[in-house]
Amino acid sequence: MMIEYFNNNIYSFWFVIGFVLLAVELLAFGFSTGFVLFVGLAALVTGGAVWFGLIPATWSASIATFAISSVVVSALLWKPLKAIQNSRKIPAKDNSSDLVGMKFRLDDDVSISKPGKTRYSGVEWQVEIALDSDVKEMSAGTTVVVVSVEVGKFKVIKPAVE
Repeated sequence: MMIEYFNNNIYSFWFVIGFVLLAVELLAFGFSTGFVLFVGLAALVTGGAVWFGLIPATWSASIATFAISSVVVSALLWKPLKAIQNSRKIPAKDNSSDLVGMKFRLDDDVSISKPGKTRYSGVEWQVEIALDSDVKEMSAGTTVVVVSVEVGKFKVIKPAVE
């Protein structure tokens, strides 16, 4: 019965496929893949073209329209969606570790070319000046703040106010 319904109403088949694919893209991938989004939109375009009578209501015409509209939708949306994806700003504060934001005094002199060491929570950590820091060297006893944490390594800057 369902097959007979879709044979008599091809546009319904394409609308169902389109909405199912868009739901899968949203719920499973969070609009991160693009491919499922493009194919889902192409299915909706195909359903609309059949419904409005722009193409004949036959399987061969609708499949050909689906293939062509998949390519066209992909070509039209690829660059704008890529630009949106690349425009995401990096957060000002790294919240990936509880140690980010921690202040301490340097045990050793530290420079861009010569990292220092500090002991925290029973572990010896390498201390490096962060690349976005405005200073190239800091002397022992300087108060610093951790801006990034890597395995066994603190990236630090000199805080604006000590």
